[in-house]
Amino acid sequence: MLVLGIETSCDETAVAVYAPDHGVVAHTVFSQIDLHAKYGGVVPELASRDHVRRLLPLVRATIASAGSVPGDIDGIAYTAGPGLVGALLVGAALARSVAWSWGIPAIGVHHLEAHLLAPMLEARRPEFPFLALLVSGGHTMLVEVRAVGQYRVLGETLDDAVGEAFDKTAKLLGLPYPGGPALERLARQGTSGRFEFPRPMTGRPGLDFSFSGLKTHAVTTFHKYRGFPGIDADIANAFQRAVVETLAIKCGRALSQTGFSSLVIAGGVGANEALRERLRELCAKQGATVYYPRPEYCTDNGAMIAYTGWLRLKAGQQESMAFRAVDRWPLEDLPVVG
Repeated sequence: MLVLGIETSCDETAVAVYAPDHGVVAHTVFSQIDLHAKYGGVVPELASRDHVRRLLPLVRATIASAGSVPGDIDGIAYTAGPGLVGALLVGAALARSVAWSWGIPAIGVHHLEAHLLAPMLEARRPEFPFLALLVSGGHTMLVEVRAVGQYRVLGETLDDAVGEAFDKTAKLLGLPYPGGPALERLARQGTSGRFEFPRPMTGRPGLDFSFSGLKTHAVTTFHKYRGFPGIDADIANAFQRAVVETLAIKCGRALSQTGFSSLVIAGGVGANEALRERLRELCAKQGATVYYPRPEYCTDNGAMIAYTGWLRLKAGQQESMAFRAVDRWPLEDLPVVG
């Protein structure tokens, strides 16, 4: 079965072709970073319009890059949520229309489920069950993953997602959009230990997160020491260390509570090298193994959508001709596969 995957949940137009015998055979992404940079964040209406312009040519180019023609495609998977509804509707409308005209099944994929399963695209992959830390611009959560579709959220952020906190702190420091990667680069230049930021909610039981106070602490420190040499890099360093250590403490606690020996890191912030290194140390200490998708599969991409769609289409699941696009969609509501 050759599956076409379409991802349009936010500000990346992404398409991929997945074949179970060969893995991802084509994978293309068009990023809207330049479009949104002057606004300092994603403008939903502009994102939707750009998906309309880019998506169909990208589908044609990706199928050709896979050495295939439309008649070779056996199924279509598209991101149905959560995300920006306008952006999601672009992908849903194209996917459902093309599936109808080609006479093949289509299925709407849960964006977060696709992130959780992205490490399965690698040769070194975890086995079920495993613990997953999902960290992105819109989500921060710890999830117990027992099977495809069998998820239990153990903890999540009560306010800002970690990626959002990175972006807002980067904007405070005058860094370009997107702020997360820029702050990571600046943090390498900072003096470790000049500032010590709090590790929010680590002194109380539970697995929930909070990053708004940490962001406020960065603002207070910035205004107090503004003009001092190297202050921006030192704040970036302290902020990143606090975030990384907070995530590590919660992951260690969750590994102990679940008894799992595998930890998956998914989502765009999962590409952060400081976080990867700290979680490798944590897992080595606790006798666990950590798994990551490659960096291009951490951010939004069509490969994870195609793979997740293939799992569900193979199990006989498919949708009616109605378009599906939802901004909120609990992971626990998904049907179990296998």
